[in-house]
Amino acid sequence: MTDELLVVRAQLGERDALAELVGRWRLPVWTYVRRMLDAERADDVAQEVWLAVVRGLPRLREPDRFTPWLFTIARRSVADRLRGEYADRSEQLVSDGTTVADPVEAMVDRAVLVGALAALPVPEREVLVLFHLEDLSLADCAQICGVPVGTVKSRLNRARRMLREHLERGVGDE
Repeated sequence: MTDELLVVRAQLGERDALAELVGRWRLPVWTYVRRMLDAERADDVAQEVWLAVVRGLPRLREPDRFTPWLFTIARRSVADRLRGEYADRSEQLVSDGTTVADPVEAMVDRAVLVGALAALPVPEREVLVLFHLEDLSLADCAQICGVPVGTVKSRLNRARRMLREHLERGVGDE
């Protein structure tokens, strides 16, 4: 069953349709939020996202645009959480969450990558996560971020360059 059909059914009050939508999108939303925030705040913000989705779903006019709408809500929730902190702490955002079950080497590699990703300014990190990790189109990223496609392209380019530079500096430090 398509997301569009599930949205329409959920708008008509079918709880099973809403449950299936949440089941399909819970992990991608949490993953996006987790990549934008530290572990402590990610769970709370993901819950806020789903609360906003449940409240706003009846007003969604284009059920076929559910995915960009959902990630727009997630983006706004993340932005709300970061507002006020970004100017002071944009370079201090460091992930402290690594999975215990990973082998040590993979854990170190993941920590380096997560640290490099966290060191990116929020606008660049956001488009990198949406485009590369959530596999959204440039147009969807632009809609979610509320910027033109050209801005998304330039942010992606800048994010890739900054990430590469950060990772290259890390390799040279060893």
